[in-house]
Amino acid sequence: MKYLITIVGPTAIGKTSLSIVLADYFKCEIISCDSRQFFKEMTIGTAVPSKSELAAAKHHFIQNKSIFENYTVGDFEKDAMAKLDELYLTNDYVILVGGSGLYVDAILKGFDEFPEIDLAVRLETTANYEKLGIGYLQQKLEALDPDYYKTLLIENPQTLQNPQRMMRFLEVCVGSGKPYSSFLNQKQNSRKFTPILVGLEADRKIIYNRINQRVDIMMNEGLLAEAKSLFPNKELNALQTVGYRELFSYFDGEITLEFAIEEIKKNTRRFSKRQLTWFKRNEHTKWFDFETPYEEIVDYINSKK
Repeated sequence: MKYLITIVGPTAIGKTSLSIVLADYFKCEIISCDSRQFFKEMTIGTAVPSKSELAAAKHHFIQNKSIFENYTVGDFEKDAMAKLDELYLTNDYVILVGGSGLYVDAILKGFDEFPEIDLAVRLETTANYEKLGIGYLQQKLEALDPDYYKTLLIENPQTLQNPQRMMRFLEVCVGSGKPYSSFLNQKQNSRKFTPILVGLEADRKIIYNRINQRVDIMMNEGLLAEAKSLFPNKELNALQTVGYRELFSYFDGEITLEFAIEEIKKNTRRFSKRQLTWFKRNEHTKWFDFETPYEEIVDYINSKK
């Protein structure tokens, strides 16, 4: 039997530290599913594991792509599944860790299949977006797939501001004549592993304090300079990310640096709340306080075998 120990939870809760301890205990490797840690140009603002952490356990999918590459969740699923097949040849355990719920689900459940969309539909959707903006995409999705629009509004509002994702939703709606959501969860892909889900949580005040402290540490470590180096490419999809967007607004002269830092903290806190909402949907996840001794978590994992 092969096991995928999956560690989830909000940002700054300690998922990386736990994954390294468990990797040492089970003598296995780690697959990261943080959708922003893929990009090699983004280090400080994405809280990439430190050099010592990376040296303590073998990691995969950390800074393996460039912000100039188009890397989708579907691409990640294919790459990660191939890596899992490889790792399971020599080990019964692999650890999956990260805060990107959609990417976690892609590995645990499989990515949904969508119909081929005519190129003309894609070009028309792009042209309408370039002419009318993100508001057009939002209004169109609400009209064509109101249920999915409402779900995004509640659980993942950041996606509504992502033009690439929104255009994709509309392409499927228009090209197929069916709501985008009608293609979700249509099939359960077979998996060769048994997932064991571990969630880390804490009182909301503790989570928020940890987030505020992490942002201060990032600024001390050089986030401002990192964001400045990426500013010329601020329109890239990968850079539509909390921690960078706010500093781009500062560079544009729209807000002060002090206000930008507070916005990073506020938006990260909001993001952590959405993460918990997403992960709490999975009833198979066993939740632990973030200060739980790792031995208790190991005992739980062993009990699920």
